[in-house]
Amino acid sequence: MDEAVRLSKRVAALVACSRSEAERYIDAGWVRVDGQVVDTPQARVTPGQQVTLDKEASLLDLAPVTLLVHQPVGAAPVRPVQEARWPADAQGVRVLTSQLRHLQPLLPLPRAGSGLAIYSQDRRIVRKLMEEGLNIEQEWVADVTGTLAEGGLSRLAQGLAMKASWQSEQKLRLAFKGIDPARLPALCQGVGLAVTGLRRIRIGRVPMAGLPVGMWRGLQAHERF
Repeated sequence: MDEAVRLSKRVAALVACSRSEAERYIDAGWVRVDGQVVDTPQARVTPGQQVTLDKEASLLDLAPVTLLVHQPVGAAPVRPVQEARWPADAQGVRVLTSQLRHLQPLLPLPRAGSGLAIYSQDRRIVRKLMEEGLNIEQEWVADVTGTLAEGGLSRLAQGLAMKASWQSEQKLRLAFKGIDPARLPALCQGVGLAVTGLRRIRIGRVPMAGLPVGMWRGLQAHERF
């Protein structure tokens, strides 16, 4: 290890570039050590280790990413990591580890909630969801117990921009605008139902669909909130 040097120094020598440019290549995930991507510029490598730069490596700025995460119930917010990318992600866009470090959580779930969570570094999407988030329709499934009061579904939506329907015997489907999701348990309690679970399945026109629990996918080009 006495002969080991910083990876950024090896890359700078390999590519004939400045140390800061070498660090950008590494941060972007373009550098491999013995065939494995290493995105830590300060990592140390020995003379016997093979350091390579991917053929498609570029220092051009990448398009900002927005990720959809299926957050588990009862867990702290799940920050996206490479290992949790959904293998069926159809986006086909390279998402770098350095990008994952600079994502902003948007429209946070209530403490007891699960389901669709949004992380983005796209300024347009960040601004839209921060400024207009409550006015974008959200769809939730509430697990409930108890006996619904007479006319309960109508009463539940009365005076609110909400549609309520039964998905199954103990699952209530709620679509609404302008309501803090944290209010849902109290609203349901007012019509005789106790909420035992809450899961967000859609924001605007973007559904969670078949995204597995704990995994993420990229927002596709045609999807709009």
